Amino acid sequence: LAAFAQISTAHAEDIAVLTPYLSSVATNEMVETFKTDSEAKGWTVNVVDTRGDFQQLASRVEDVTNAGADAIVLVSVDPNQIADQVAAAAGKDIPVFVLDGALADGVTANITTDNFALGTILSDYLFEALGGEGNIVKFFHSAHPGVRQRELALDAALEKNDAVKVIAEHYVQVPGPIDNARQAMETFIRQHGEKIDGVWAAWDEPAIGALLALQSDMPDADIVIAGIDGNPQAVDLIKQCTNLAATVRQDFPGIASAAVGEIETVLGGGEPSSREIFVEAKVVDRETLGANCE
Repeated sequence: LAAFAQISTAHAEDIAVLTPYLSSVATNEMVETFKTDSEAKGWTVNVVDTRGDFQQLASRVEDVTNAGADAIVLVSVDPNQIADQVAAAAGKDIPVFVLDGALADGVTANITTDNFALGTILSDYLFEALGGEGNIVKFFHSAHPGVRQRELALDAALEKNDAVKVIAEHYVQVPGPIDNARQAMETFIRQHGEKIDGVWAAWDEPAIGALLALQSDMPDADIVIAGIDGNPQAVDLIKQCTNLAATVRQDFPGIASAAVGEIETVLGGGEPSSREIFVEAKVVDRETLGANCE
């Protein structure tokens, strides 16, 4: 009977998942896939959303560390922002995994997309759509390590394409990125109007917000909008032949599923396949969706 009890609880791991961005479509998709795959293995998954509050995130990481979680999973977080808490967890031999984030001391593995490559793909697509010249507005959120890498990729692309200029930029507030970006775009339209040729959005929610402002205030404008993530709402708007012309789709379920596999290996006494694991991405636009926008 004792042997049976040992067998039946062998895989009842207690996994703590923490994020400040659960309201984000992409983050939510990763968390839900992670929960489904983990629970299929008999693990208990406890999700904590701190709604953009990084002080609370640090505090809750301390809580789950003190409670003795078997593993900690940070989603869409730069662990360097809570370095002391990550180090404390690692000091108690609790593996810390990051999804769609970055590496830091004490992190076992970061499973993500190559975000600099994402930003390069987005920038190249937008610049080509503009014919290699024009004025763009930029929506970004440097607090997210992946989004920051996309921004750096834009900077690199701009250095090589001096005929494209950023004439306005906005740090998008989270939660509420769609409304925040819409309000900012309304301001940009009042300030710059027809001087705007394109919108570079570091992820899809700001792209959607910019589109809503454009549809309201300049519905006939020939402005190209592009984003990143493959948000279902964004994909639908691309199909509808709106100004939102493209997104770079990340495989968020793939990121989450890969993380579950890595965690299972580590909890079983093994090592992660790598400390940084990249999952592939691809462009989704009118052509790939078969949309007839003539």
